[in-house]
Amino acid sequence: MKVVVIGAVAGGSTVASQIRRVLPNAEITLIGREKKIGYGTCGLPYVIGGLIEDETKVGGPSPHKFGEKRDISMLTRHEATSIDRESKTVEIQNLDTDEIFTRSYDKLILSTGGKSRVPEIKGLGKLPLITLKSYTDMEYILKFIEREKPKSCAIIGGGFIGIELAENFRRLGLKTAIIERNDRVMKAMDKDISDILYKEMVDNGVEFYFNDGIERVEDTKLIMKNGMNFEVDFIAASIGIIPNTSLAESIGLTIGETKGIVVNDYMQTNDPDIYAIGDVAETSDWHTGKPKRVQLAWHAHRQAYIVASHLSENPVKINGFLGSTITKLFSLTAGMTGHSEQSLTDEGIEFETVTYQGRTNAGYYPDHGTIDLRVHYDRNSRLLLGGQAVGDKGVDKRIDVIATAMMGNMTVDDLAALELSYSPPYSSPKDPVNMLGYKAK
Repeated sequence: MKVVVIGAVAGGSTVASQIRRVLPNAEITLIGREKKIGYGTCGLPYVIGGLIEDETKVGGPSPHKFGEKRDISMLTRHEATSIDRESKTVEIQNLDTDEIFTRSYDKLILSTGGKSRVPEIKGLGKLPLITLKSYTDMEYILKFIEREKPKSCAIIGGGFIGIELAENFRRLGLKTAIIERNDRVMKAMDKDISDILYKEMVDNGVEFYFNDGIERVEDTKLIMKNGMNFEVDFIAASIGIIPNTSLAESIGLTIGETKGIVVNDYMQTNDPDIYAIGDVAETSDWHTGKPKRVQLAWHAHRQAYIVASHLSENPVKINGFLGSTITKLFSLTAGMTGHSEQSLTDEGIEFETVTYQGRTNAGYYPDHGTIDLRVHYDRNSRLLLGGQAVGDKGVDKRIDVIATAMMGNMTVDDLAALELSYSPPYSSPKDPVNMLGYKAK
């Protein structure tokens, strides 16, 4: 079997490796635009801020060693320019030499990822506008900061990447402002949680411009729509990702309402010999079954496993996704899984919410922390629908327990009976997750 994988970051490099594991005789080609493969995209902000001092730590494996060890034909600094579904061939261009050639396939996997959405700003001129999506982007930002030694910046967008950039720019001593068109930061989370994150950022020197945007730029001055103008040395845009579907569209693959490539339970597109994974794939929501596109590393790795299993004739169906995610913000950690208050309201689902605010572990233990934890549950069935938390320790554990409980179709009352590990450094005799169950009763 000839397998061609287009895209060599999280999804592409993982699926190629997984396929080699289950199909030892397959002929595998992996195509990537960058010199790097399988790099740690989620670690890039922390390299910029100096928390990760050695950028090579997130640089992924050596393409040569990766290909040699797994017997995979590596085509880095190459781009797939067209696909012929009838002849089952891919046209490939060498980005360094411009050489063009073709590879045939029996099965084709699209892991083409996405690109940062770039805002149109009047009068931008020479004021640098950066985005962070790739290892190349990170290298550019590092060189820019070293060369220009900026003192201030504005970040457009207060979502996960925006707040991570804000923390790391502040670590570098940059005067940092977030411009957010909504009325609060981290709109994906419940207001009570995002309010805590907002305070943490203000306490660490981040400025905010809510319900606002850049009207135009005059030299280095941002002329804001609401009239509060200020100067910066550069702008960072973090306003979402556009899936790279141009190849898929050019050959008639179905694009869904989330702008991703529609796939079935085995990650197959409407062409059964072509699969799609990662940022570019449209899957479904765990609770509603409606189309959902999750742009996170765990999901790309799971999808890679689903594809490899299907090709080896040991099919495993993909589950709907909860969208579990977590982030660090200065001294706090914030995480969520499943639906928020807003998304449940938008879906017309009747729900109740139970909250816990208190210690993460025994108060008499020297290293105890605090946590704000909440779950949403169905008003009638009492099944869990979503969970969120923010605190200075133990957030990851609680969100993961709640995600597991949701996938086990547990009710909010079942949380009280969960037998969770206890020792004073880690928890209390009744864990915060248990407390949610007791309070819901």
